[in-house]
Amino acid sequence: MKPYSQLTKEELAALKKELEKQFKEVKAKGLKLDMSRGKPSKAQLDLSCGLMDVLKGDSDLVSSDGVDCRNYGILDGIFDARKLLADMSEVPERSILIYGNSSLNVMFDTISRAMTHGFMGSTPWSKLNKVKFLCPVPGYDRHFAITEFFGIEMINVPLLETGPDMDMVESLVSSDASIKGIWCVPKYSNPTGVSYSDETVRRFAHLKPAAKDFRIFWDNAYSIHHLYEDKKDVILEILNECIKADNPDIVLKFISTSKVSFPGSGIAALAASRGNLADAKKYMQFQTIGHDKLNQLRHVRFFGDMQGMFEHMKKHAAILRPKFEKVQEVLERELGGLGIGTWTKPLGGYFISFDSLDGCAKAIVAKAKEAGLVMTGAGATFPYGKDPRDRNIRIAPSFPTVEELELAAQIFVLSVKLVSIDKLLK
Repeated sequence: MKPYSQLTKEELAALKKELEKQFKEVKAKGLKLDMSRGKPSKAQLDLSCGLMDVLKGDSDLVSSDGVDCRNYGILDGIFDARKLLADMSEVPERSILIYGNSSLNVMFDTISRAMTHGFMGSTPWSKLNKVKFLCPVPGYDRHFAITEFFGIEMINVPLLETGPDMDMVESLVSSDASIKGIWCVPKYSNPTGVSYSDETVRRFAHLKPAAKDFRIFWDNAYSIHHLYEDKKDVILEILNECIKADNPDIVLKFISTSKVSFPGSGIAALAASRGNLADAKKYMQFQTIGHDKLNQLRHVRFFGDMQGMFEHMKKHAAILRPKFEKVQEVLERELGGLGIGTWTKPLGGYFISFDSLDGCAKAIVAKAKEAGLVMTGAGATFPYGKDPRDRNIRIAPSFPTVEELELAAQIFVLSVKLVSIDKLLK
């Protein structure tokens, strides 16, 4: 079929009538489908059920470094867990600090600490007239929610195929001391699936911020979340690049096992310079005497080592891959060549990013909801929930079954077509 923009008004009106009939039939089915969040499916969760069996009442609960994991202590985390998360983060074990179950919680705590006490002797952010953060867009809504919660002003930075627009990043951070950080999802970014180029990582490492307490919040949430064994994105390790650039304190690297084992019951960690780790521990000692070492031991015994984790992630990929391919298949079949939408084709992560015609995203999401499909709210991938072009929609294929995704994708493309026709007719 020709691009919609080349159709006459009469042709568009006729097409709309036929599509409305199809939409009415789908709506009558009373479906309840959800593509709103990047939640692992039950089949994925089942992969980690062995975690529940590795520790029992008569198990040896002493770690390899002689720690009784039932008791208090060990602020950094047991050695075996530090080693496992260090390997996952591609850094030495000495660069890792183990936290609790969630990297999002660690990021929130880190911003909170900067607000109340500052970083490494710097003025607490709450005592400054203005604090700003750079936000690559489209991006992760929960990152933006944290900075909004603390009243930090957010500045949009376009996310390109190579990562954030580094010309803009370098210009802003070098000229404005009130800019204190930037959110980054460097590998299989949420929601676009973009992975940062080597040049982008090196330019981050060589940043010369006006603020000495500027930090790169490097959320490596999808570091081992590949969809294909023969096609994997590889990115430079940022902490090592910062050390080589004589800029070791500029980055805070966050990671967790949330989409590796059980979301909400995994292990989170911070990888950073000695100075940043010492600063974090100085405050952590007032929060806890030590995080859940039994959970740390459980993960170590279940995965064994990084190779065990890689093998585990292949099983995740086998479940996720057909889901992503199903959505891509429907999008290409139904929308390819129509000129009313573009979408990403990631090699990993949890999302597909869809861009509609300008001014249509909110209406598309609302239309899909009419037929029983819940999606992430339009605008969620931008600070303050405001997409200036009202066009970006995040598609999350992980939770529904492949059969449900066929139906969900059909509802979505019908919604895109109908809303796009209304836009063109106006």
